[in-house]
This record gives sequence, structure tokens and C-alpha cells, in this order.
Amino acid sequence: MKLFQVDAFTDQLFHGNPAAVVPLDTWPDDELLRQIATENNLSETAFLVPSKEADYHLRWFTPTHEVKLCGHATLASAWVLFHRLDFPYNRIHFTTASGPLEVMRENDTISMALPCWPPVAVAPYPGLLEALGLDGARAVLEARDTLVVLDDEAGVRAVEPDMRALKALDLFGVTLTAPGDEADAAYRFFAPSQGVDEDPVTGSACSSLVPYWRERLGREALELHQVSPRGGRLFCRYGPERIVVRGEAVCYLEGELKL
Repeated sequence: MKLFQVDAFTDQLFHGNPAAVVPLDTWPDDELLRQIATENNLSETAFLVPSKEADYHLRWFTPTHEVKLCGHATLASAWVLFHRLDFPYNRIHFTTASGPLEVMRENDTISMALPCWPPVAVAPYPGLLEALGLDGARAVLEARDTLVVLDDEAGVRAVEPDMRALKALDLFGVTLTAPGDEADAAYRFFAPSQGVDEDPVTGSACSSLVPYWRERLGREALELHQVSPRGGRLFCRYGPERIVVRGEAVCYLEGELKL
């Protein structure tokens, strides 16, 4: 099996979010996929198989779970298809657990059409703010992820979650967000229940962040800055059914799995 490791949502090595990409001819047992993802020990490993329904069937695994959507590993998978596997067209159609995904090559960038999941306001989940070390929040909303809105980017950067307490809440993911200093919005993403304490750059979070910030700021096009230690910038456009997320990627590693 070939293996690629790609830094997504960046044009520099050692930045953005690293994802492993493993192209396959057919699907092996799920247990082998989980073992490979655990061995890679990255936030996501993507697996690709040619599909009759689309160009490829795409699946994503954290070190502990299969997930229904992952943005940065989708971008990494498309980069591998375009730049290493000689995919002949500028548009790739994936079939996934979240439905069909379309990815387009535009010069040096790759754009993905992700689902739109508008979040709705909810009462803070018991123990959530305490696990984040917060006394309060401007708002708490929920879609796939729980969004905790703060007043400024400095507040987002300063949060030091109690990961054990956050994992015990069994929420899929928690996104902290606030107006950005150098972008429309800043955010961080935590998913300890899925085997990922803090994700470096999370494309799928845009499915809920973009509808929220579009309504709040009144703009269809938004730049989001994920302020993790590695950091990444995502250029997004709102659509009522799809969120278009654009970014770059660079390849760090190419090799073979000896199985």
C-alpha cells in the first residue's frame, strides 16, 4: 500500500494539519483500517477506493474512530490524486458517509464543497464551560460540533481545557470561536472523545462556523484563522446547502506500508 502524509491548509511544511492518505484498490477489513490509523497516530488517516458511484469512495479514521466528515484529509486526498496519482480532471467527486463531496483544483489551491450545518443556540452543556476553564461565554450553539463563542481572539488563544473532563462529556467536538485579529474569525477545535485532543486545522468545522459568522457579519465570503500552535487559514464561501472551503497543501512524506 502506498502512503502519503500531506500538510493541509498551508503552503509551508510543518504548518497546517498533517493527514495520512492511503490509496487502495479494494476495501480491506475495517479493523485493518483502524490499525493503520492508530499506527499513523495523526488526527486523520484517509482511505480511497475507486467507486462506480463517483470517482472515489473516501473514508476517514482518527486513531480511535471512523468519522463522517473531515475537511483537511479531504484536501490532502485531493492533493495526492492531482499531484501524485495523475487524476486527469480538475474536479473530483467523492462518495462519503456525509454524502457526495466535490473537490476542485484552482491553480495552486483546492476547493471543497462541504455540507452546511447551521448551528442553533442551546444552553451550555453541564460541565462544558468548567472543562474549558471558562466563567462564561457570549453564546453556545450546536450542530455536529458544539460552538462556544467568546469575545475576542485572545480569549480563544488563552483557553487551556481539561481534556479528561472534556472527554467525559462525550461531545463529538468543541469549537471555540471569536472575532479574529487578522481574519474574520479565529477558532480552535477539540475532540478528545474522538481521540484528538486539539486538532491543528479543522476544515469540517467550517460547516457550522461559516453559517454562524455569515449571519453575524453579513458576508458570504469569510476568512477563518485556526489559532492552534501549527495554525492554518481557510478561505470560505457560504451557500445554503454547501460551504466552499479553499486552501493549499504540501507533501511531507511518501512511502509504502509493509503489511
